[in-house]
Amino acid sequence: MNWRRWNNIIHRDLGYLCFGLTIIYVISGVAVNHIHDWNPTYKIEKVKSNIGPVLSEGRVVTDQEVRNILKKLEIGPEFKKTFQPNSVSLKIYQEGNIIDVELLTGNVVQEKAAKRPFLFQVNFLHLNHPKRLWTWFADLYAICLGILALTGLFVLQGKRGILGRGAWLTAAGFILPLFFLLFYSN
Repeated sequence: MNWRRWNNIIHRDLGYLCFGLTIIYVISGVAVNHIHDWNPTYKIEKVKSNIGPVLSEGRVVTDQEVRNILKKLEIGPEFKKTFQPNSVSLKIYQEGNIIDVELLTGNVVQEKAAKRPFLFQVNFLHLNHPKRLWTWFADLYAICLGILALTGLFVLQGKRGILGRGAWLTAAGFILPLFFLLFYSN
């Protein structure tokens, strides 16, 4: 069997093997590329309400008063921590919820975060949050993509292969990222 046949077999089989993970990376990559437009991992919902004045004087809010605020909002009494940046406002941190309270007016804004189904999971993998064994798996996947790219150069022969049209397209594949790198680095 000649080298080109082995090249095509390796390219075909690695392509099949990498297909599923490539689709996951495609979906996550496009989502994460637009992070300035939206949060691809969490859906953030702002809920405004009014619970009436909490304090009439400027002082530090107690844990019991925080629990009373949460009770008025009809949400669980558990909270991670609070932060009172000044005498008239309070932040309450819960799992998946940040609550801003204006103490004198009772105006409340909640920012509720919920995991986006499927996108949360694919972004978790793509951004390498699991670490440990997943890092090695992702490295192996990257190496496989490199082998796919290299073997792909030699799948076709002649004027449609690397010595013809393929040379121009391969050069463009190097030139375009360099152009954007130069364009954005100045």
